[in-house]
Amino acid sequence: MTNKKGLKITTATVMAATMSLSAVNVGQATAAPVSMPAIAGSQGLPNYPHPVPHKGAPNPQPFGPEYLGGYISDISSHGYGVYLDVVDGFNDVRANHPEIMKQNLDKVVKTNNAAAGNQTVIKRAQQDARADQDGVLMAFSDALGAELGGHFRDALRENRLPKTKFLLGGGYLARAGGLASSTFVEKMVFGYDRPFVKAPNRIKKYQDGSSRNFYGTSKSYPSGHTNQAVWSTTLLALTLPELAPQILARGSEAGNNRIVMGVHYPLDVMGGRMSGTAAAADRWNDPKMRDAIRQAGKELRAELEWRAGRPLAQVIKGDKAYRSTDQAVREYTDRMTYGFPKIYRKDAPMIVPQAAPDLLLPKFPKLTYKQRASILRQTAIPSGSPLDDQGPRGSWQRLNMAAAFAAKVKVNGDGSVTVLR
Repeated sequence: MTNKKGLKITTATVMAATMSLSAVNVGQATAAPVSMPAIAGSQGLPNYPHPVPHKGAPNPQPFGPEYLGGYISDISSHGYGVYLDVVDGFNDVRANHPEIMKQNLDKVVKTNNAAAGNQTVIKRAQQDARADQDGVLMAFSDALGAELGGHFRDALRENRLPKTKFLLGGGYLARAGGLASSTFVEKMVFGYDRPFVKAPNRIKKYQDGSSRNFYGTSKSYPSGHTNQAVWSTTLLALTLPELAPQILARGSEAGNNRIVMGVHYPLDVMGGRMSGTAAAADRWNDPKMRDAIRQAGKELRAELEWRAGRPLAQVIKGDKAYRSTDQAVREYTDRMTYGFPKIYRKDAPMIVPQAAPDLLLPKFPKLTYKQRASILRQTAIPSGSPLDDQGPRGSWQRLNMAAAFAAKVKVNGDGSVTVLR
């Protein structure tokens, strides 16, 4: 197997990593269903607390046991059933662009050191670091704004979102995640040391005083936390497309907080965003998982509107605590390249990955696949940045999902679409 620059990735290395992943799968397969969240009762899975009842409130209905498995997207649509070919541009950067690798380290040192003494920044980064085990829903709820975020947290505390929690809660046990999208294989294949290992005297460690060690021994590229943050916020955005740019920006912030902690480089975070987006696309293109996500979206929308007492559009319009859409798109876009200089062809056409256009279906349900692909093409960032795959597979690096969800679109007489912003 070769990457886009012809650098060899040995089959033996990949297969060894995949076999290790399979071993982990065997070990987790028996344990996971015990922890899977669902409401107790004959129609649901066991070991989930009953919801707090409220008069006139929606009646939460958990998934049945049939939703534990049967998802074709448990195996990636990419080579070896993982996301190695999405992020394999790292090999060329590492082998042929030492100036980028130097900047990669210098950028994490600058961000990490700048956080020293700022407890607000450090605590938020620590909170996001715990999301791998604690789950992302509570941590990322603030993306919904002051009012809806509060309603979301209350509903989670009262166990009133069983489908949403089953798919997106529970950290690495979230059912919409999975071992294929864990970055386990990718980390083993690339084998790149973390910043605090490469430059221990330049990185500040921000432990929280608990027994949790934020500075483990696994490899660095790509970022697993970022991957998790991106696939989960992308799927959450599909359930609430009105707030998609804000939710996606929150996921990108979680990735950036890995740099704050000094445990990942910008290239790790960029790779994690790419693999996380590809994983979300696989999930959404899986008919059974798409059905589950849509059910969770109906559950979440009904609960939030009941708690707010009015349609979501009215809440969103009146809540001044939100990131504006423009701000959310700016934040997301800035973190797509981290200011790295362009090292590849600057005028390469944008090839949209085949799995990506249907991610826009909740926002643009009346447009065709071809029209949605055009939106992704028109909102993509310029070509040439590190990790930009300019081959026929398409560039996950250039996909600007926040800008695409924020786009205002005109359908022309010939059926083509024009993005107006």
